[in-house]
This record gives sequence, structure tokens and C-alpha cells, in this order.
Amino acid sequence: MLKLVARFYDPTAGSVKVDGVSVDEYDPVAFHSQLGIVPQEAFLFSGSVRDNIAYGRRDATDAEVEAAARAVGAHDFVTHLPYGYLTPVSERGRSLSSGQRQLIALARARLVDPAILLLDEATSNLDLATEARVNAAMGVAAEGRTTILIAHRLQTARMAERIVVMDRGVVVEEGSHDELVAREGFYAALWSASQGASTPATPTHERR
Repeated sequence: MLKLVARFYDPTAGSVKVDGVSVDEYDPVAFHSQLGIVPQEAFLFSGSVRDNIAYGRRDATDAEVEAAARAVGAHDFVTHLPYGYLTPVSERGRSLSSGQRQLIALARARLVDPAILLLDEATSNLDLATEARVNAAMGVAAEGRTTILIAHRLQTARMAERIVVMDRGVVVEEGSHDELVAREGFYAALWSASQGASTPATPTHERR
């Protein structure tokens, strides 16, 4: 679904619209310039930390790169790296932890300042402490823009103003966290289970 919004694929039926306009009517380059994407596994390139944050805006100043990193909470760990923002990053960012890679990816998205931010399971591979930091960073990165967040962890999903619950590719519920919990349907059962309550088994399905 996220790739349809980003127009990596075109739908075989129906349409995907942004501001009421089908995405295939936009100029592809102009449309993609308005997107920020943070995937489940943040892809970092060989180069410095600064290069990776500024990847989408090569003309960004050092001050702008640092401001983006500070906004999402990445500045502190970057300054503790051997060469700060000039610290080399190994291929795919293997020299950094998963949480650090995600914070750099969020700083990159913040610096680009997109109209639409797409977050694809950005906390799925993190421990709970790191997840909390990245969730806070996602909240900052999402400010002032339309954000679509894919999440199976409901603590992450509850951040959304509107949650769409999907089962085998079909929308089965939508609403706010409180509305869905009160409805006592699919989402409520999943939320109850995630809180450690005893609930009947529910089908495996995607939650967004």
C-alpha cells in the first residue's frame, strides 16, 4: 500500500489520490520530491553521517543538517561518534545500531521537509527503550505534514489520529485509537492482547 502511495507501483484497479488528484497525473519527479520515506530497514550509504542526513538536500548547510538531527534527537549520539558528523558510515550503516540508523533516516526526512511522510514499520526491529526514542523522533518528523504510518506494534499505531485496520488486504475498521477500543472489534482485541490481557485468538492481519 505504501508503495502505491509513493507510486513505486501503479494500481491495477481503482486509484490512489493525493489532494483529490490521482497520483499518475502528477509529474513523477515533482511528486517524489514532496515525499519523505523512512523504511523498516533504513538504508544508509557509504560516506559520512552528514552526507547521509543531507542525502535528499545536498545543498544543506552544516547548521541545517545539525538542526534536523537535533529536532529528532540524533544530535547527542552523533556528537559522541569518533568524528561527529564527519564520522564515516560503513555500507548499509552496519557500523551503527538499528536505532541510530533510524534516527539518521528521520533526520534526513526532517531536512527534506516533505509534504507527505511515509513511515514503514520504522520501529519494528528496535528494543523498547530505543523504540520510545524513535517514536518521539517520528512525532517530531510528522509535525506539519501528512504522515502515513505502517505499524504492527499498537503502541506505535496509537500515535495516529486515524487508524485503518486491514485484514488480508481488506479494510475492516477505521477510527481513532479510543474509538476503535470502544468498538470492541478487531483492533480492541489486538490492543487488549498487546496489553497482556487474555483474549480469544484473532487472525493474523496488518495494522496501520
